[in-house]
Amino acid sequence: MKKTYQLKIEGKNRERLLEAAKHDIRKYFKRERAKPLPKGVDFWDFDCKSGYSQDSAAAVPEAGLIKSIDEIVKDGGEQFYVEVLSKGGVKVPRARNEGDDDFSDVE
Repeated sequence: MKKTYQLKIEGKNRERLLEAAKHDIRKYFKRERAKPLPKGVDFWDFDCKSGYSQDSAAAVPEAGLIKSIDEIVKDGGEQFYVEVLSKGGVKVPRARNEGDDDFSDVE
């Protein structure tokens, strides 16, 4: 999804437009996560960018996308650009520490 959301439309409330845009973004995440996973993939991962325009968009983590939009709006932006691309993710096992399998200190 690559989209520029306008926040200044005559006859529309700015806050309602912002909430509609956030709803649209969350709905996209939900729709993409509902798709079947390809073979060899454990989960859906997302590459996200946001900014005032497509040229000024910077990469942000998925969890920080809505917060970055709020920052743009707080600074008085008339529009914002969002890019969300889905990709397959594979779980990476954690490295075990030497003391992890020693349960002697548990009573």
